[in-house]
This record gives sequence, structure tokens and C-alpha cells, in this order.
Amino acid sequence: MRLHRFHGGLALPGHKAESTAGGLRTCPAPALLRVPMLQHAGEAAEPCVVAGEPVARGQRIGIARGASGADVHAPRGGRVRAVEPAEVPQLPGVPVAHVVIEVADDAPTVAMPPLAPDADPELLRARLRDAGLVGLGGAGFPTAEKTAVRRERLVVNGAECEPWIACDDALLRQHADEVVLGARVLARIVGASVVQLAVEDSMGEALAACRAAVETHGGGEVEVVVVPTRYPEGGERQLIQVLTGLEVPRGGLPRDIGVVVQNVGTARAAWRAVALGEALVERVVTVTGPGVARPGNFVVPLGTPVSFLVAQAGGYTPAAKRLLLGGPMMGLALPHDDVPLGKTHNCVLVLGGAELRAAGDEMPCIRCGDCASACPSRLLPQQLLWQSRAGRLDDARSQGLFDCIECGCCDLACPSHIPLTQQFRVAKNELRARDAAAASAEAARQRFELRQQRLEREAAEREAKLAARKAAASPEGVAAALERARARRAGAANDRNEPG
Repeated sequence: MRLHRFHGGLALPGHKAESTAGGLRTCPAPALLRVPMLQHAGEAAEPCVVAGEPVARGQRIGIARGASGADVHAPRGGRVRAVEPAEVPQLPGVPVAHVVIEVADDAPTVAMPPLAPDADPELLRARLRDAGLVGLGGAGFPTAEKTAVRRERLVVNGAECEPWIACDDALLRQHADEVVLGARVLARIVGASVVQLAVEDSMGEALAACRAAVETHGGGEVEVVVVPTRYPEGGERQLIQVLTGLEVPRGGLPRDIGVVVQNVGTARAAWRAVALGEALVERVVTVTGPGVARPGNFVVPLGTPVSFLVAQAGGYTPAAKRLLLGGPMMGLALPHDDVPLGKTHNCVLVLGGAELRAAGDEMPCIRCGDCASACPSRLLPQQLLWQSRAGRLDDARSQGLFDCIECGCCDLACPSHIPLTQQFRVAKNELRARDAAAASAEAARQRFELRQQRLEREAAEREAKLAARKAAASPEGVAAALERARARRAGAANDRNEPG
């Protein structure tokens, strides 16, 4: 098929071989699992267990709130030690409920009844919701919500373009058959007539495994598409453009052009939820970088601390300088390693000093335009930077600030070493806070106006009743009442005198 190109992007060294040589490894469960109730894009789940309660592996411990919520399940069985607030990496300073589980090796496992892959699409979608599925490749949108609208094309995203991260590569090498079967389940739910499994040309072993799986399990529905390795091609908007030549409109979603994109890990989890009744309680995580003794890809129970997972990879080396949750381009720097892993966390990266840019070397912008040339969203980063720093946030919004996918290409391309992406994150957060404050003020205004209307209505009703009582007590009112009483008595007498 004919492929297209997206604007900008960078060719970056992959650093995948460091972690893929040993295949998938199993991370045992630690003694304590700290399971966050917010592991997705949306509202945090409501804990439905209490301290001291026994739980089984796969048991629901958090109930979704709102249409964009997702259930949370116990990654391993044991006993609930506590339900307590703590921060999550994506929302520093915001307390989120965590369920702390003391793991017991002899604890039971629960599962949902298996479903046939060709069951009713709404029944299959309900199963994804009951299993707590969210996207495992990015922001973590609940899968049931993302598949609620029928689409013509399903893209299963195996284009793992960010350096060092290789969890999808390792997954495809070992479980490509389940990914293909899951793709067929997702295609049935959304009614897609075109199903494409996108794999980068640098992922040779994974590509061979996918082709074999499609030959055996594809049923003529799934097509493997080899895409060039270029960052950030794994972004859904960029991948859609490469495969179709279409661009998702500003402020729109892929559904607006009839496309849905799901990660390969999500596809496999969908298959296991349908065929085996498994809830989403674990995922593949890459542990890598010069600061790790034995890099690898691990199947990790959700809620496992980063420190425990790093220990399974041989611990830190003397070269360790910076700890990231995610890749070097879009990952979050962690202040410590006592952070539990959630559904959207695909990589723990420990960088050495050689991989870090020297601090404090920012220079003035020279308006060279390299950042604009590298931007895959066709933005003008230098213009957005000026507007953000000048406090002209509404102008930055109108210039496409929220179209920035925070890929970091502009940072890497900038010869002045300006932290553009960080500035854009700050500006977005300020706008979100301002929008939230405005929405709160508007809601308060509407409540005030509704209360005033209610009070005015009640006052008018009281005045009308008082006026009616005054009118009834006046001489004219009394005379009218007597006249009505006489008329009623006369009518009653006539009724009695009428012959039967």
C-alpha cells in the first residue's frame, strides 16, 4: 500500500536492543502493592474495599465514576492494609486514593465468564468496560468509551518510535497471535471493515511474528503494514496520516475521520478479557538505560513500586543519574523510586550523565525556525514560546497550543537549548486551571441566578396568597362569600325537593 509522510519528526537512535535480547521476563509481586484509583484519562475510580478486607486477584477494588472512568482490579490477591491518599506522577500535588494490598501467595483468583469473540458487539464492549481496559500506549483513554462509536478503519499501533522503549516490540515477538485475535475483537466492536496492524521497519523479529500470526489467526481481516521508523510516528495523529494521508482536524478526534487507533497491548488485553475473562491487572514494562544493571522487558503487576522493578533488573549502576517514568522524549522525571506503576506506564528509564544535557545552558532564540521544521503538529513553537512567556495565553491557544503533543522534537532541534516543551506544559496547565476557575464561577453564577429566581417566585406566591386572604376578609369579600353560601344552600334544597 502507499504510505504518506507526516510533517517534521526526527530520526533518533533506537536503543531497543539493550532490553529485547532476553524476551519477556516475569516480575514477581512485591509484598505490598499500592494500586492507584487513577490510572487512566478521566475521573478517578471510587474505592469499593476497606482496610482488613480480603481480596482475590482480578476482584474489582475501584468503581468507575463518570463516562470516562475505568474500573480498577486487584493485581494480586491478599488483604487490604489501607485505603489512603497519595500523589500520582501525572498529577503532582493532587492526592488520589490508593488501595494498599498485602500480597498472599495462596490468595484466590477470580475471572469473568468467557465470551465468544463473535458475540454481540455491545456485549463485547461491556466486557472491556468490566475488565477495566484503557489504552496502554499513551494517555489511557478507557477502551469501552473509545470504541463506543462505529468506525470504518481500525489501526492497531505497534509503531513504538520513542527511543529506549521496547515493551510493544517484546510483546509482539512473543504474543503476536493474541494481538491479532484482539484486533479482530476490537474490529467487531467498532464495525471496522479495514484493520491495519502497523509495525516499524526496524522491528524485524516482531514483524515476522505479526505476519505469521496474521496468516494463522487473521481470518483475512487484518493487514500488517510496515511503516518507516521516525519519531513520533507512534502518535495516533501522525500514524493516521502515514497510513491514510488524512489529518485529524484541529480540536477534533480520529473518530471524526472514521478511524480508531488502539495500542497492541490494548488489543491483547481485549482478547484476554473476552476469551479468558481476565481483568487488566498487569502490563509489559521496559526497564532500561545505562543506569540499570540488566535491562529487560517485564510483565509487571500493577501497583508494583519502581524500586522493586528496578531491583528485578539487577538494580542501579554507578552510572545512574536520572530516573524517568517513560521515554527520554515524553517521560516524567521522578524525584524518587517509591512510585507505583499503573496501566499507562510503559517504561522505567535510568539515564547516565552522558545522556543528559547540561543544565543552565539556555540561550536566546535566534528565530532559526528549526523547531517549526521538526514539529509534527505544524506549529510555530517560537511564536508559542513568546506568547506563553508574555502571558498572552489566549493568543497561544488560538495558535494551536493544545495541538502540541509534547513530543519534545522542538527541544531537541533547538540550537539555543530552550526548554520549549516544558514551557508549553506550564502554559497548558495555567489555561486549564483558568478554564476550570471560569467554569466554577459560571456554575456558581447559574446557581445564584436560579436561587434568586426561586426566591422571587416564592415571594410572589406569598404576596399572591396574602392578597387573596386580604381580599376575602374585606366587606365586599365577606358579602360575596355569604352570597355563594346562600346559593349553595338553595341548590341543595332544590335537590332534596325534586321528585325521585
